[in-house]
Amino acid sequence: MRKRLVAGNWKMHKSPSEAKAWFSALVRQRPNTQAEAALLVPFTHLAYAKEVLENSGIHWGAQDVSAHREGAYTGEVSALMLCDLGCRYAIVGHSERRSHHAESDALVAQKMLRLLEFSIVPILCVGEPLEVREAGKHLSYTLGQLEASLAGVEPASPAHLVVAYEPVWAIGTGKTATPEDAEAMHQAIRQWLARRYGTAFAEETRILYGGSVKPDNATALFSQPNIDGGLVGGASLKLDDYLRLLLA
Repeated sequence: MRKRLVAGNWKMHKSPSEAKAWFSALVRQRPNTQAEAALLVPFTHLAYAKEVLENSGIHWGAQDVSAHREGAYTGEVSALMLCDLGCRYAIVGHSERRSHHAESDALVAQKMLRLLEFSIVPILCVGEPLEVREAGKHLSYTLGQLEASLAGVEPASPAHLVVAYEPVWAIGTGKTATPEDAEAMHQAIRQWLARRYGTAFAEETRILYGGSVKPDNATALFSQPNIDGGLVGGASLKLDDYLRLLLA
């Protein structure tokens, strides 16, 4: 039985002091639910996340990581640094990194390897832009992205990998794939994982949906058999909405 994961991607929002207060409120108000809560926050917020969330059962992590172990790489943040800050997760391959920073699948794979060296779970993002969806090539595009991003990557167990399907056309637009469309892609991703890592591995790997997930559509999405939670953007910034997502 895969445990639902509701991972909030804060992107570049909130100041560190605002984040600290938000973390404290979440600890106080977190509902009694079996869903796992995780927050992927800016690097500047991670020390506060460790301070406030440690021993709370709520996990935290980063939105990116360097492909380098260490060295003269100004502005980069290494997996070792994230590990020292207690990060459980880190996002890799988000569409905004791929588009705004020209990150390739090969670079994403290198970042995954760095995270796995320090037992940080990569949340690997894949998904197609609108023109690919409209051309009917979304399946081959997304699975090709998945294959290239996992080239040479061998997680020790299903617990060491999370995949997030994020159709680019649904991120921050208010548009959401129908539960049936999202389920079809999640099923295809799981089948690909079974071919690559084996059936048992695939059955235990969590696959999240991301793309304008909100409290009013989360239940329909999360009830699909191959959707194991969400990588949530805007709705994770509002405490009430995030609390409702944990109960969806």
